[in-house]
Amino acid sequence: MVNKISYTSCPVCGSPSISKVISAKDHTVSGESFEIFHCADCQLRFTQNVPSEDSIGAYYKSENYISHTDISKGLVNRIYQIVRRRANQNKRRLVEKYIRVKGGSLLDVGSGTGYFVSEMKKAGWMVTGLEPDSGARKVAEEINSIQLSPSVDLFKLSLNQYDAITLWHVLEHIHDLKNYIRKFKLLLKKNGKLFVAVPNYTSLDAEMYKEYWAAYDVPRHLYHFTPSSMKLLMEEAGLKVTDIRPMWFDSFYVSLLSSKYKNGSINWLAAIFTGLRSNWNAMRDVKKCSSLIYVISK
Repeated sequence: MVNKISYTSCPVCGSPSISKVISAKDHTVSGESFEIFHCADCQLRFTQNVPSEDSIGAYYKSENYISHTDISKGLVNRIYQIVRRRANQNKRRLVEKYIRVKGGSLLDVGSGTGYFVSEMKKAGWMVTGLEPDSGARKVAEEINSIQLSPSVDLFKLSLNQYDAITLWHVLEHIHDLKNYIRKFKLLLKKNGKLFVAVPNYTSLDAEMYKEYWAAYDVPRHLYHFTPSSMKLLMEEAGLKVTDIRPMWFDSFYVSLLSSKYKNGSINWLAAIFTGLRSNWNAMRDVKKCSSLIYVISK
């Protein structure tokens, strides 16, 4: 039996001013539909009646869930794998830009199959990688020779030891959201930085695809952030968003998947055009990008 969580107030700001805005389908595993609610005060959206932490694991069991399986089946997944290497290099450069420490210490939360951890280790960083899925940890060891630890080990780590903590499309999956963020603050060194990448439902591609927008990814994505809701969430934990950076590729990848969900097959020209339009819109206002990286300080 799947235990579900029903919210009567916003999980970020606590406001009771919440209401349903859309229903979205789980296109990856179950085919079930889930309601997405909106907070009128902080603008967070969240998946309502989401499976509990103990029962959500079944919704990750799919060969199409590429961050856990490393599958190359299908053209979209092959494109993802081709772009991933460049994306990890860009992430490394971004971390190094803000953390002016050679061979610093880094904690990567939600490491998947270990490609980013591998990138940072090759660059001389001391890296701890955490991943909740045992299958993904096995793939990381087999393919990347990376030893990852279970995510529950987070609360066993020593305080004030990391120059950087990274979560690449992970925060939206974490049930115990506020406790994790408080722990991140304690783990960071005085001048350390937290890097959080999440989808942004205020982007043009989200507006275009509506309930078919792939980055809603219900029920695995528990929360759907905006810059304002992220700012408030971090401030409550004594942290501060100091910069926001765009993730330009995500608009194309998400648009391709969204097109498939909406039409049954990908309309390549329309999806690529939507990605271009979304990025063009975000060039005028970076906070409208399909996915955003938040750089966060104590």
